[in-house]
Parts: sequence; C-alpha cells; structure tokens
Amino acid sequence: MSVPVRHKRRIVLSTVSSDSHTWNLVFLQLLLEEGGYEVHNLGACVPDEVLVEAVRRHRPDAVVISSVNGHGHLDGARMIRVLQADADPDVAGVPVMIGGKLGIRGAADADLAGELIAAGFRAVFTEGADPADFGRTLNELAGAGALTADEAVAA
Repeated sequence: MSVPVRHKRRIVLSTVSSDSHTWNLVFLQLLLEEGGYEVHNLGACVPDEVLVEAVRRHRPDAVVISSVNGHGHLDGARMIRVLQADADPDVAGVPVMIGGKLGIRGAADADLAGELIAAGFRAVFTEGADPADFGRTLNELAGAGALTADEAVAA
C-alpha cells in the first residue's frame, strides 16, 4: 500500500513596485520556509506583470505581499486588480494577502484594510498585527495548514 506524498505548499512572496525594501522579504521567506512552505521570493520593486508571470509559472497556493514603504495600499490595490484580471483562472483565483506599513497616515490608516479587502485581497495585515494571525490565515488560504516538521522533512 503506497502512502500519498504531501508536497510543500508553494508561496510567491513579493513586495509592490515602489518598495525597495528587502529585509522584510528575507525575514518572511525564512519564517515561511521554517513553517514548511516552498517560497519563491521575487525581491524588491516587483512590477505587476512580473508577479503575474511568477504566479503563472509557480502555481502557488497563495501569494504574500509585504510592503514597508507606506505606499502598499496604492500599489497593492492596482496589483490585485491586475492579478484578478488575468485570463487564466489559476492566476486570477490565487488567494493573495498583503501586510506591513501600508499607509503613511498613522492611525488614520485603519480604513485601509477594508479598502484592500474590497479590492480583492483575501487578508490584510496592518502595522502591528499579531504574527500568529498571519500564520493562521496563511494556513487557511494555502489549504490544509502548514506541514508539520516531520511532513516537511518527508516532502
């Protein structure tokens, strides 16, 4: 009797086109890999078209967008529209979450999460969000939760 092999869930990790920060991406990549995910880190200043092509090529279980420059809400709203407009349903339907410093207005940025959800993001994490919420939400979006350490080794 053969046991089905569970493969690591794939994540495309990116920032928005105007964000040149990379340490946030390095941290998230390490965190995600430790959680058993296969991560394709696109790096900084990623044009929307490059993200769409990466989703098409890697067929991820989810896309994680991290932005720390304060303009993530603007670029993110445009980015999600481009992804959702793609003719390939596997690209248009991939769950996408965004987080970080998404605005520059401080407490007045509280409304950004609702705007980004309305634009099409499946989850939004503003500055100061609980990291445990990020992990739980990603597990739900990527399907069936992250692999256990034993499963990750076996995969």
